[in-house]
Amino acid sequence: MQKFFASFIQPFVKPFLAIALVVTLVFGSVSPALAAGGGRIGGGSFRAPAPRTYSPGPRTYAPGPGGGYYPGGGIGYPFVFPSPIFFVGGGGLFSLLIFLAIAGFILQSFRRQADSDLGYGTTNPTVGITRLQVGLLASARELQSELNELALKANTGSSEGLAEVLQETSLALLRHPEYWVYAGAASQPSRLAAAEAEFNRLALGERGKFSRETLSNVNNQLRQAEPKGVLTAAGGELAEVTTGTPGEYIVVTVLAATQGELKLPPINNEADLRQALQQLGGVSSDRLLALEVLWTPQAENDVLSSEDVLVQYPNLKLI
Repeated sequence: MQKFFASFIQPFVKPFLAIALVVTLVFGSVSPALAAGGGRIGGGSFRAPAPRTYSPGPRTYAPGPGGGYYPGGGIGYPFVFPSPIFFVGGGGLFSLLIFLAIAGFILQSFRRQADSDLGYGTTNPTVGITRLQVGLLASARELQSELNELALKANTGSSEGLAEVLQETSLALLRHPEYWVYAGAASQPSRLAAAEAEFNRLALGERGKFSRETLSNVNNQLRQAEPKGVLTAAGGELAEVTTGTPGEYIVVTVLAATQGELKLPPINNEADLRQALQQLGGVSSDRLLALEVLWTPQAENDVLSSEDVLVQYPNLKLI
């Protein structure tokens, strides 16, 4: 009897296993907890900065010691020009003009050198591309709310507004050191002609880690997805979502492009992270070319597990 039963069901075993495998792969991969949505604030432009020009005010000449003259009427020039008697041939106006021309050339050389350090006055200046990432315990819901509020009200259409976003994000992270767990930073110089492509590459890599962007404010274009994925309790009310479970995290990424290289310290502990946040938050609006602030999860019902952090953010260090 047993042999007859086994021979009867044997032709159906392989089809049944194949169907079970397909069902497992299809329905087992759609769990909403496998990937988290993210928020995004950003904007900027990689147009070449206009060269700075120096327009001296009207010069006045006041008598100096020994009967000489110095330009500027005492407005900060450190040089006191000697009397014409010290120039060749007993001194004359022509010799004095030559001396003034040499002094002006030296002053302009110092000015051009200082400008070149920040990339002014060149057609393809140096641009610094900096990425700072912080992994926090999921119980840092205050930070999540602050970033959500910042995304809703930020002016991302101007360099001043982006500098404010960078400062407020740095402050929000500095105010919650008790939740810091992981961190990482990287800086690299690039030329302006290639900087935009490199910046976009890094930004797309970070955005690709989200299941979707549930809140976005980029160049003053605000987009907000409808909340979903939360089961309803009896009576139609939203079910309570448990937050701050051990092993769940929030990851914040700050990606900035600046005129001139921005060198952040290697992050090995909390003191290094604090210094890096202060340095990044202090970037002025006239140096900031582009900015991306990304965080995941953005919605309170999303979860980022420790496995997600290890797989998607392998460069982060435990601090």
